[in-house]
Amino acid sequence: MQTVTAVAHRGDPYRFRENTIDSLRSALDRGADAVEFDVRLTRDGVPVLLHDATLKRLWGLDRPLRSLSAAEVRGLTAGGVPTLAEALAATDGTRVMLDLPGTREPRAARRVVDAVREAGAADRAYYCADATAMLAVRAADPAAEIALTCTSLAPPRPVLLAAVKPRWLNYRFSLADRDLAARVHHGGHLLSVWTPDTRRSMRRLIDLGVDSITTNRIDALTAVRKQG
Repeated sequence: MQTVTAVAHRGDPYRFRENTIDSLRSALDRGADAVEFDVRLTRDGVPVLLHDATLKRLWGLDRPLRSLSAAEVRGLTAGGVPTLAEALAATDGTRVMLDLPGTREPRAARRVVDAVREAGAADRAYYCADATAMLAVRAADPAAEIALTCTSLAPPRPVLLAAVKPRWLNYRFSLADRDLAARVHHGGHLLSVWTPDTRRSMRRLIDLGVDSITTNRIDALTAVRKQG
């Protein structure tokens, strides 16, 4: 089997709450090449790690993140929701994939990009999300490494690819087949997929020639990769 980049989805969520420092560190301890996490902004514009728009699912609080300051989030979660700066410090020296689920405005993208720069992490960070968010990131940082998330097999429009300039095309793993892998590589891009959690699916994807797999079970992926 070829070497595939093993990316830990929100850290190690089967062992620790997703998008927390403990989850990120656990993923690294289990052999992740990179850690993916979600970034949103608080009311006062601080980038923090949270996938959902509210604190309800993970923290039991039906409060929209955008209605809370960073200090309020820290207090309500006993410090459980890390800032992006804290997450970058905890993953120092490791590749990080920033998913931007709530980013629609150029100002929000710039806040995230600026935080990455201030942490000295620009050379190890890359960004993923839909076209709107990635266009905002590209505007904020012409040199940013981007994984453009695609939700269907319809090829991305050439004008979009020219504007976003992604290095990666990022697909749901169930869409991946040999034709997709060939098309993506022929277009000069790398192929990343998310989020297979069974060893059988991981083996199939590696056999297809994908370049990166994002999974909730980083230990399973690293074990499959070692088997060769």
